[in-house]
Amino acid sequence: MTDSGRTPEWTPHGAGPAAVRPTDPLRIVLADDERLFRSALAALLESRGHRITAQVGDADALRAAVARTAPDLAVIDIRMPPTKRLEGLRAAVDIRQSHPGVGILLLSQSIQVTHLTELTGSGVRGVGYLLKERVADEHFLDTVRRIAEGECEFDQEVLRLLFNGPHQQGRLARLSARELEVLKLMAQGLTNPAIASHLVVTVKTVETHVGSVFKRLALPDESEYHRRVLAVLTYLQSDRTV
Repeated sequence: MTDSGRTPEWTPHGAGPAAVRPTDPLRIVLADDERLFRSALAALLESRGHRITAQVGDADALRAAVARTAPDLAVIDIRMPPTKRLEGLRAAVDIRQSHPGVGILLLSQSIQVTHLTELTGSGVRGVGYLLKERVADEHFLDTVRRIAEGECEFDQEVLRLLFNGPHQQGRLARLSARELEVLKLMAQGLTNPAIASHLVVTVKTVETHVGSVFKRLALPDESEYHRRVLAVLTYLQSDRTV
């Protein structure tokens, strides 16, 4: 979910490896039990000058590789052995807590929201979530760079699929009907001008509603882009049982 016209910012995302700058080659750990997919991903990233510090096929090996090689980024399949359920996602949560300087890019063939709150509880800087079908395009390579630099990226398809389900009250009860409507459109990936067009109001009115959403949800002091993602995640996590 990317706001059109947003200027990328360089923001180190925590203690750990040295802060990554836009021109630095990245040190990356790959975690996927599908050897051919993992090798193809490694070849793609290495063709752009990045260094693969480890390739692993299970969650325990992933944790060990991150501790041993101190990468800038870990690219992790959510489903990994031995059960092929959520071992990769659980390992990502552990890495986020024990190595906060490591960017986390989750890949999945289907949407999983369990543990999403734990993963993003300390903020969304340096966190991404994409469907596997996206890894072959240029957007994937851009996403890898942004996450390692402390940005965040949640695939619009991920947000759309998460969007389904019965609405539940909680933090969202603080919002007015119009603010909730604006947040719903944000969750669909719409920018402020697109929301204004949809609601037939001015962009300034939408900006006021968005600011009110941030304030009522008591979101941390992040850039507007990061706060938009946090607001959407709050909506999605209130919309489904996770």
